[in-house]
Formats: sequence, structure tokens, C-alpha cells
Amino acid sequence: MSTDTATKTTQPSVGDYLKKNIREYGLLVALVVIMIFFQVITNGVLFRPVNITNLVLQNSFIVIMALGMLLIIVAGHIDLSVGSIVAFIGAISAIMLVKWGVPAIIVVPACILVGALMGAAQGYWVAYQKIPSFIVTLAGMLVFRGMTYVVLGGRPVGPFPKDFQILSTGFVPDLLPLTDPATSLIKNYFALVMIILLVVYAVYAGLRERRMNALHETENEPFTFFAVQMAIIGAVAVFLGFQLATYRGLPNVLVIMGVLIALYTFVTTRTTIGRRIYAMGGNEKAAKLSGINTERLTFFTFVNMGALAALAGMIIAARLNSATPKAGVGFELDVIAACFIGGASASGGVGKITGAVIGAFIMGVMNNGMSIMGIGIDYQQLIKGLVLLAAVFFDVYNKNKG
Repeated sequence: MSTDTATKTTQPSVGDYLKKNIREYGLLVALVVIMIFFQVITNGVLFRPVNITNLVLQNSFIVIMALGMLLIIVAGHIDLSVGSIVAFIGAISAIMLVKWGVPAIIVVPACILVGALMGAAQGYWVAYQKIPSFIVTLAGMLVFRGMTYVVLGGRPVGPFPKDFQILSTGFVPDLLPLTDPATSLIKNYFALVMIILLVVYAVYAGLRERRMNALHETENEPFTFFAVQMAIIGAVAVFLGFQLATYRGLPNVLVIMGVLIALYTFVTTRTTIGRRIYAMGGNEKAAKLSGINTERLTFFTFVNMGALAALAGMIIAARLNSATPKAGVGFELDVIAACFIGGASASGGVGKITGAVIGAFIMGVMNNGMSIMGIGIDYQQLIKGLVLLAAVFFDVYNKNKG
């Protein structure tokens, strides 16, 4: 193959690449535009350090559950029970911590295991008995909510011990105390340094991937797009890192969220099981004929979703410092909306972890910004519904056009 041919293979035109990836870049632009809009309309409140921290704390559980929900949707299914699993796990953790006095170090893994078993109970009916996931998880939503009322006796239970609360409300300590926090603008240098190092690594990883793509003569995005994308993401990350560093540093849930995003990105893009989930969602019969155990794969996607919902349930309970029977009501809608806004296809087989994360933050920034503006919950629901409808319409329109 000649050099010119290789160049054409690895470097598409800007117009062709933009047309092919308009959804991905559109999401990133939409998030930046929405953030700037609410920053202006709220007179700078949105990007204040305290509000950024609150934004992370308020939306971390949506991001965590969106990681699992994306795999469910890509596999061609849906899970309506996650809000009820959140409530039930919160209730179980409260009983274990407050009434039984079980240490938090035992409660956390035990509750994640219970959540995985709840996901397995639903995954069995979907995968092996071929009952539609909509029906199974709708039943699960009702059953788990009822179990929550039974466990709590219809009353809130709390408060929680401090070692459990740090799961949600704790911060990573400053491991680089260069100045006195009482007199310095930056209260946590470690947070700022870590964010800068992550940005540098992201640029390095992106350049390394481009080199590998060129070596194997596979498609690369135009360098202009890569440079602009890295510049925008890097600038936003460093700015937010600086704002967090002037407050209390990195929240523990942000670290948990970051580790999970990296893990699930790796699983979906670099592993056999990730590729099989996409293959199954694209065409289950073809995947089965090619030797993929689609039943087992479907089963484990629901187990995974249950475990992530359990983690989210404990984070929410720790943040509120109590478990309530009505916790998690409507969360499944926000999680599903985040995935669809992030580019997941309702027909399965399509969707990216980064898209789901961006979709979750779009929902989170909108919720936070509208709350700061004093917009009522009724209008908030209306606006979010219209945004979701527009996102799904855009997906269907592009598919039909292609």
C-alpha cells in the first residue's frame, strides 16, 4: 500500500469525520454551552467551588449507575428497578450500621453483594426464561420498593457512623501541603496536581492511540479535532480542579467515579466481553451463532447493574445521613435519560461510556442550574423530558438518514 493510500485510510477529511461523529462532538459542545449558559444566567454561582463540589456529590450516583445502565441498553434491554435497589440497599445498610452495629468495612462489600444478587434475580428471568426486561424490572421496581418499606417499617433510619459517611461526604486529604491552608488561596495542592497529571496523561494516551492507529492503518480523527478536543477537555478539567483545590479538594465520590469510568471504558473498548456485549446488542441471533453465550452475558450485565446500584444506594444514604423509604424515586428515569442523551441507541448495540458520562453531567448541570435559578420541579421535569425526546429523535434521524 502506498503512502498516499495509507494517509487516506488513516486520516479522513474533516467534513466526513464530523458528519460521522457529529453526535459525539455535539455532546461535548452541548455540555460546554450548557455550563457557560448557567454560569452566566446564575451570575457565576454555578462554577463556585462549593457548588462544583455539590454538583459532584449530587450527580455521582447517576454517573455510577449510568455505567451499568449503558451496558444493559447496549445489550438490548432496560432496567427500571435501579431506583428501588438504591432505596433497599440504603435501608439494609442502615439496619446493619445503626441497629446491628456492624462495621462499615463489612457493610459496604456485603451490600454490594446483596445488590449483585438482586440484579442476578432479575437477570435470570430475562436471560434464561426470556421474559422481557421491561416486565421483569418493572416487577422488581415494585417488589424492591415494598421490601424497603418492610425493612424500614415505613420510617427513616439514621444517623450513620462517620466512617460510613466519608464514602460520600469525605475528601481526599492534601498530600502536598505546600502552604498554610488558612492563608493560601489553594487549600489542597494535591487535588490540583492530580488533575493536571490526569490531563497530561489523557493527551499522552490520545497521541499514543493515534500512533497505533497510523501503524495499523486504521482511521484516525483529524488532528485539528483531536487538538481542539484535548484543549477544551484539558482547560475545563484544570479550571474545575483549581476550583476544587480552593475549597476542600477532591471528594471521595469523585475518585470512586473516576476509577469506575476508567475501568468501564477499558472493559467496553479493550476486552472481549465488551465487544461481545456490543455484538449481542447489534444482533443477538448472529452473536449466538458465532459462539457467544448470550444468556450468560445478559445475566452478568444485570448482576453488574445491581452491584453499581447498590454502591450508588450507599453513597446516597451516606450523603443524606439516613435511609428513607422514598429514596431513589425516579432515579431510573435520570439514569436511562443520561444514557440516551449520551448517544445510546434504544435498539441496542450502540453507545459509549464517555457519552453516558457526558449525558449524566448534562442532566446534572441542568438540574443544578435550574434549581439555582429557582425553577420549579414541574418545569424542570418538562424541560428534561423535552431534552430526552430531542436526543432520541436526533439519534433516529441520523440513523434513518445514514
